[in-house]
Amino acid sequence: MLTEPGRTWDVLVLGGGNAALCAAIAAREAGASVLMLECAPPVYRGGNSRHTRNMRTMHDGPLEVLTDAYPEEEYWQDLLKVTGGLTDERLARMTIRGTASHVPWMKRHGVRFQAPLGGTLHLSRTNAFFLGGGKALVNAYYRAAAALGVSIAYDTEVVDLAFEGPRLAAVTVEHGGERRALRARAVVVAAGGFESNLEWLREAWGPPAENFIVRGTPYNRGRVLKLLLAAGARPVSDATQGHCVAIDARSPRYDGGIVTRVDAVSLGIVVNRDAQRFYDEGEDFWPKRYAIWGRLVAAQPGQIGYALIDAKAMGRFMPPVFPPERAPSLRELAGKLGLDPDALEATVARFNAAVRPGTFDHTVQDDCRTEGLEPPKTHWARALDTPPYYAYPLRPGITFTYLGVAVDEKARMQLDNGKPAANVWAAGEIMAGNILGKGYLAGIGLAIGTTFGRIAGEEAAAHALA
Repeated sequence: MLTEPGRTWDVLVLGGGNAALCAAIAAREAGASVLMLECAPPVYRGGNSRHTRNMRTMHDGPLEVLTDAYPEEEYWQDLLKVTGGLTDERLARMTIRGTASHVPWMKRHGVRFQAPLGGTLHLSRTNAFFLGGGKALVNAYYRAAAALGVSIAYDTEVVDLAFEGPRLAAVTVEHGGERRALRARAVVVAAGGFESNLEWLREAWGPPAENFIVRGTPYNRGRVLKLLLAAGARPVSDATQGHCVAIDARSPRYDGGIVTRVDAVSLGIVVNRDAQRFYDEGEDFWPKRYAIWGRLVAAQPGQIGYALIDAKAMGRFMPPVFPPERAPSLRELAGKLGLDPDALEATVARFNAAVRPGTFDHTVQDDCRTEGLEPPKTHWARALDTPPYYAYPLRPGITFTYLGVAVDEKARMQLDNGKPAANVWAAGEIMAGNILGKGYLAGIGLAIGTTFGRIAGEEAAAHALA
């Protein structure tokens, strides 16, 4: 591996998560020699992929653990809605079509699937769940890569990229306190975003970033991204866009993962520190709208919110890792949260008075709504009137950032001069901004990483072996 001075690898893969692993496996299966660089130690290998649990998957009929059908056009319309049109349709549709072949490919490399979870997720038709979650997915791929002969270097950080015109000539890494230059005929960059770089987040967001929590790996500091942009890679999206979820405010600063997410929002109301509602909690199904709530909370005073429910909602959503605050009355609950009791009671009273009862059904967009209230609650609106009352404190939880590098349909990294780099391909979070200009759709991160990881690995190998 790093002990072979002067060796030129066919393909060098920068990163150690899902996209990097897919690229490394695909390149090795195409006959290329492959070295993968993971900046984390083995126990933390896999980046944010350790915290995933499913992939949104196109299928024209029942497929493995997926029910019914989820055709390309419906998938595309779902993505179009959450991004507000800020997406490259050509690359997005490539991602979508690619998922049709992913499940058998993943199974061939050791990934196992399970039936989808129930509750509020509504994903049995659209998302394939990994048995054992993201950690099992990552471990399966590492076993498959090792069996194929992929070389893996852990605790190895990229510190410099040497370009000669459009060609990446050398990658300087730091390992064990020493620096050395590595050379390869082709390079796949799959090193993630910069969400764990708090200084960069502060540059983008200002003071609110002090209250952000990083859901995933502490190793995604964006060093490779910054080096690529400095070398003339064409950027996509911007530094304030990302997958930002409302998570429990009691979560650790880093690496809390998916269990810190609060899924109770659509079953109650959300208030800020002034005990005021600020958005429609019932706008759409949770997998399509949950990722907007991080940015919504980030825009509130102190970047704090509170998801409130009553006894009727308990048991209807996946419980997060932290138990809710509980009280027999709204006034007592307000006291526990540090909210003005009069203001909270008034907010709930206005909401309750505006509820127009219908037939409650959280599996469909039902007719339970408010009337004459701003903001409205357009579905699943039921009065909060059944004690005990519960609350989850919310903070913005950053999953990954969307600022990245532009790519084409062959995953080639694009330069500011409008031409592709001569020997650099990109996959995963570092290029997800091509498809996710804003917003998020549950399971599409793994779809992007798997589609473009496989493409990047195959294309890089073809280049190296030509």
